[in-house]
Amino acid sequence: QVQLVESGGGLVQAGGSLRLSCAASGRTTSRNAMAWFRQAPGKERDFVAAIRWVGGYTYYADSVKGRFTISRDNVKNTLYLPMKSLKPEETAGYYCAAAPEWVMSTSTTAYEYWGQGTQVTVSS
Repeated sequence: QVQLVESGGGLVQAGGSLRLSCAASGRTTSRNAMAWFRQAPGKERDFVAAIRWVGGYTYYADSVKGRFTISRDNVKNTLYLPMKSLKPEETAGYYCAAAPEWVMSTSTTAYEYWGQGTQVTVSS
């Protein structure tokens, strides 16, 4: 089992920055891949970014490239997502996810474990 707890969300003005964190615990072999997704009210949960825990390979949704950076701290077992130049349309719940296998997938079905989410609200 893997437990994921997100933090760092909040209210920010358009153009501002936030850094999300996801504290992971449980079996390390069950979280070879970790990712961030987001879900706005009434919409599907969308892929944001993913990282391979060993090696640090990353990939991003086109909409966040150059503005968001996914990273992890192996000692603290924490996943991060610093976000800059935020836009009002990026208001959503942001969710941390983990998968035992590394797959380059943007689908929610590729991830087995999920956190409860942290709300990000970007005002215009």
